Amino acid sequence: MLFDMDGTLVDSEKLWDVALQELAETYGGTLSDAARRAITGTAMADSMRILHDDLGQPERDPAVSAAWIDARILELFRSGLRWRPGAMALLKAVRAAGIPTALVTSSGRPLVEVALETLGRDSFDVVVCGDEVVATKPHPEPYLTAARLLGVPIERCVAIEDSRTGVASALAAGAAVLAVPGDVPLPPTDGVHQLESLTAVDLELLAALLGEPNAGR
Repeated sequence: MLFDMDGTLVDSEKLWDVALQELAETYGGTLSDAARRAITGTAMADSMRILHDDLGQPERDPAVSAAWIDARILELFRSGLRWRPGAMALLKAVRAAGIPTALVTSSGRPLVEVALETLGRDSFDVVVCGDEVVATKPHPEPYLTAARLLGVPIERCVAIEDSRTGVASALAAGAAVLAVPGDVPLPPTDGVHQLESLTAVDLELLAALLGEPNAGR
């Protein structure tokens, strides 16, 4: 099992909304809804370029803005993360069944370490962060890396995602993909099973996505 983090397991996108809008305000502007949707699921450097362009300030240094966001989002994460509906129960069921499990996120390791205080450090056999791969989502590298570290063929893995970027990454890697969109709708995509909530997901459904009669890798 390969789980995305932001917007999939934890309802952190609203915290990102706060941080991004606060940064935009410090630059004298307001982040548009279209830019916020475009940012969802992207790597930090790309996110900052989108924000800068949206504000009409493309000359700004993405690294400087990223450092500001990193500091602010760490504060917000420490104030408390909320699970997405059904996420905790599904993760517990997967772990109880002994299924190899990875967290695959575009967020950097420092932020993920804070999130793991909520998610549980023993909830995952492997954690792949955005700052630990050469190419981030939508490139397939994060998911291919997770499958390799788990020792499971990517074709035998189910990836759960909430964003276009993450879905594209998992599909390109060759995983079975379950999409559970949050505030940003996802278009129907060939090869992607889409549900409104993880509350409707159980081990039988995960097994079915792999064409198996019973839950497994």
